[in-house]
Amino acid sequence: MEKRQRLSHKTDEDALERWGVADAAELYGINNWGQNLFSINDNGIACLAGYDGHPEINLKDLMKEIRARGLRPPVLIRFTDILRKRLEEISGAFAQAIAATKYTGELKGVYPIKVNQHRHILEDIVDFGRQFNFGLEAGSKPELMLAIAHQNNPDALIVCNGFKDRAYVELALRARQMGQKIILVIERYDELPLIVDLAKKMKVSPLIGMRMKLASRGRGMWESSGGALSKFGLTAAQMVGVVKFLKRHKMLDCLQFLHFHIGSQITDIQRIKTALREATAFFAEIRQLGAPIKYLDVGGGLAVDYDGSHTNFASSRNYNLQEYAADVVETIFDVCNDADLPHPHIVTECGRAMTAHHSLLVVEAVASGGNELVVPPVPKNPPEVLKRIADAYAWLNPKNFQEVYHDAQEARKEALTLFSLRHLSLENRAKVEDFFWAICRRIAKYATKLDYLPDDLEGLNALAATIYYCNFSIFQSVPDHWAVKQLFPIMPLQRLNEKPEVQAILADMTCDSDGVIDRFVDLHDVKNTLPLHPLRKNENYELGIFFVGAYQEILGDLHNLFGGTTIVHVSSRAQGYLIDRTIAGDDIRYVLESVEYGGAEVLRKIREQVERALSQNLITAEIATGIMRMADEFIDGETYLQKIES
Repeated sequence: MEKRQRLSHKTDEDALERWGVADAAELYGINNWGQNLFSINDNGIACLAGYDGHPEINLKDLMKEIRARGLRPPVLIRFTDILRKRLEEISGAFAQAIAATKYTGELKGVYPIKVNQHRHILEDIVDFGRQFNFGLEAGSKPELMLAIAHQNNPDALIVCNGFKDRAYVELALRARQMGQKIILVIERYDELPLIVDLAKKMKVSPLIGMRMKLASRGRGMWESSGGALSKFGLTAAQMVGVVKFLKRHKMLDCLQFLHFHIGSQITDIQRIKTALREATAFFAEIRQLGAPIKYLDVGGGLAVDYDGSHTNFASSRNYNLQEYAADVVETIFDVCNDADLPHPHIVTECGRAMTAHHSLLVVEAVASGGNELVVPPVPKNPPEVLKRIADAYAWLNPKNFQEVYHDAQEARKEALTLFSLRHLSLENRAKVEDFFWAICRRIAKYATKLDYLPDDLEGLNALAATIYYCNFSIFQSVPDHWAVKQLFPIMPLQRLNEKPEVQAILADMTCDSDGVIDRFVDLHDVKNTLPLHPLRKNENYELGIFFVGAYQEILGDLHNLFGGTTIVHVSSRAQGYLIDRTIAGDDIRYVLESVEYGGAEVLRKIREQVERALSQNLITAEIATGIMRMADEFIDGETYLQKIES
C-alpha cells in the first residue's frame, strides 16, 4: 500500500530564495538512490562520481561528445567501471562476512545470463569476475551455449536451471566431460531419470543439484516466485525421492548442490532470513540422508534501492549489501555448527544487484504540451456556467482553493453536459475548460506550500501536468515500468542549478496511450509528476533514466517497430574517461526484417507504387526519382524521431 503524499511546508518568502544544487539533490533524491555513484556538480550538471582516483564524468559533456560522433538519443550508456565495482563489492561483502564468522566455505557467485544477455556485458562479467571465481547461470539452451562458450575458468561454476530436454542435458554432460564445473539442477522430478540415463550411456559422472520448493516467500512484485505454488522446484517428498533414486543407481555422490529462489527484488531482509533458515534445514536433512552436498545456492533476490528510501517498499530494500551477506553467512554457519556439518560453498545469483546500476538511458525531451495556463477573455453576457467558473478563478486564493476546486469541477461537468445537449457552443466550452485548467494549475502551486494535501486534491498535479514528449519507447527501453509499474530514478542531466517550475509526465514516441511514465521515485511517496524545466528553443534537454541495466534491455520489444537504442560503453581514466565502444541502434531495415519483411522486398513494393503513380500522371519523373532516393535512405535510418517541429 502506498504511503500518503506529504508535501514540505514553504512560505511565500521561501519561493524567493535562491535555488542551488543541494536543493536539486534533495528534490530528485540523488544522494539517497545514487549509491555514491552519481552526483551533481557546482554547475548543475549530473555526473558520474569519481572513484579509484579518477575524476568525475560530466554527463552533459559526455553526451556532447556522443552527439559529436553522430549519435543521438535515445542512448544507453554502460559504465564499465560500475559493473566491475559491483562485482568487487558483492565479493568483498561476503569475504568480510566469511572472515568475521570463520566460515570455512567459499563464495561461488554466478551471473544469471537472463538478467542481460548482451555480449559485452557477459564478457565483462566473466573478465571482472575471474579473480573471484564468478560463474554463470543458464536457464535455456541458448544461454547454456553462451555459458559453455564463455566460461573458461575451471574453478567457476556453470549452473543449469530451467526446464531441460534431452539435448539440453546431453550438451551439459559434454561440457562436464570437457572438465567444466557444470551443475544440472533438477527443477522437476522427471528430469532425474533422463540425467541418470544419459550420464550412464556417456560414462560421465554428473554434478546434480535440486531446487527446493520452499514454503517461504519473498516480498515485493516478484514474490510469487516462492511458496508452495511456485513454478519451479521439488517438494519435500520429491527431494527424498531423488535421494532414494540416486542411491538405487549408486550415484548419490553426484548430488552436491541445493538451490532455492524466492523471487527477484526481495525488499524485506526478514523474508530472506526466514527462507535461509528453511533452506539450511533442508541442507542439514539431505546431508544426513547421505548426500554429499557441497554447495548451497541462495538464489537471487538481492534488491536494488531504486528510490533511496531504505524501506521495504517495492522499489527499495530495508537492508544493505553488508547486512545481506552477513545474514546469509551467519544463518548457514549457525545451522551447520548445530548439526555438526561442514560449511557448504555459498552460491549467489544476485544478477539484478550486479548489473542494474551500470546502465543509464539518456532520452531527449523533444516537445511539450498539455493543459496550458490560459486565461481566456469573457464575452459580454456569457453563459451562466462560463460566468460562474470565471468568477471562481477571480475569487481563487490560498485560503479558499479547496472550495474553488470543487466549484470548478462542478462547472466543468455541467459544461460538458450542456455541450452534449447542444446548449453550449464549442467556443464557450473551450473557455470553460481553459478556466478549469488555469484553476488547477494555480491550486497545484498553492498545494506545494502545505504540510498535508487533502484527499480530494490528491492527483491534482497529474491532472494539471505538462506532457514532455521524449524520443524513446518505454516498451523497448524500460518495459518493467509499463508491465509492473517498477520505478526508476529519473532526473534532468542539466540546469540543476535552476529551480524546475514545470510538473511533468513523460510520454514516449509510440502511438500507445500506455507509453507514459507517470510514477516517479520519492523519499516519502510515489510521485505522479516529475519537476522539470521549461524547454528552450535550440537546447538539447536531456533526461537520465538510471539503473536500467537489469532485465530492461532484454525484455524490451519492438512495439511500433521502435528498435534497440544506440549503446555506448564508457570507462574511467585518470585523465577523464574513454568511450570504449559504440553500438549503433537498430535501423528500419533491421526491424522490418525482424517481423519477416525483407528490406529489398519493401523497397520493390514502394517502387511499384511509384511506377503506378507515374503512369497515371499523378507525379513527375523527377518526383518519382526523389521518392525512391528518399526510400533508399529512409530504410537504413534510425527508427526514433528527432525534434518535433512546432
